[in-house]
Amino acid sequence: MTYQKRFFIRFAVAVGLTIVAGVAKAQAPAAAPLVVHPLATNIYWVEGGGGNSGVIVGEQGVTVIDAKITQASGKELLDDIAKITPKPVKTVILSHSDRDHVNGLAAFPEGVTIIAHENDKKEQERAIAASSKEAPPASHLPTRLITKNEDDIKIDDTSLELLHWGPAHTSGDLVVYLPKPRIVFTGDLITNRPDPLIHLEKNGSSEGWIKAAQGIAALDADTFVPGHGAPETKADIQAYVAHAEAKRAKIKDLVAQDKSLDEIKTAVGDAPTAQRGNAPAFATFTEVVYQELTKK
Repeated sequence: MTYQKRFFIRFAVAVGLTIVAGVAKAQAPAAAPLVVHPLATNIYWVEGGGGNSGVIVGEQGVTVIDAKITQASGKELLDDIAKITPKPVKTVILSHSDRDHVNGLAAFPEGVTIIAHENDKKEQERAIAASSKEAPPASHLPTRLITKNEDDIKIDDTSLELLHWGPAHTSGDLVVYLPKPRIVFTGDLITNRPDPLIHLEKNGSSEGWIKAAQGIAALDADTFVPGHGAPETKADIQAYVAHAEAKRAKIKDLVAQDKSLDEIKTAVGDAPTAQRGNAPAFATFTEVVYQELTKK
């Protein structure tokens, strides 16, 4: 699929999400059930209920990658896992601190090992201290912290790598790479949005995003499970990275020409971001890059 086609699909999804959010606010329909998809022997991805989750069934127990958005969706995830295997969930790996990947932990048993980057835990603690409505459950903060790339981890009988290239989507992103089945769980470093999503309020970085996405694209893998949307190929990831690099370079050039933000948005074809209920929409990639390049 060409990047042009891919862009229009991502654009349509983003616009659709905005429309759906407005309809949901008016009608408040029941949440759709989670859907479990097999990827390889004993490896699954689960869509719905927030961001995508991964499930790895080992010899002794289950490892979950990201835990959904609410206690209810977290419980539904656990119920779906119980349909796959009677083995207990022993480990959770968090790709980052956004609530739609973390807050479902409220349904998980206490004592489960929760692995995250050290900055992920700091972001969660800040949200709790600020009494944020999006704060994670204080009873389920990360218990094992990653401070640098760990490329030879064995959880149960599964070999995997936990990778961090620096601030990107947030300051605490963590990519899960399974070399043997050649599968990557990217978290929200990659999503089905037309452009990358950067959280400046969590010290994310567009330049850091490009570095991280280049690292993801260089992995020896065939299947890349994004934070939102269906699994993608290496060619998909490479096209997405090339698009973001070119767009950031163009924005940088226009900033050097003293163009206004509105002029730059028009010139690069800014893509919208979805409304979050009553909260403002996330800053677009163009807005983020402009803020980074013009801050004093």
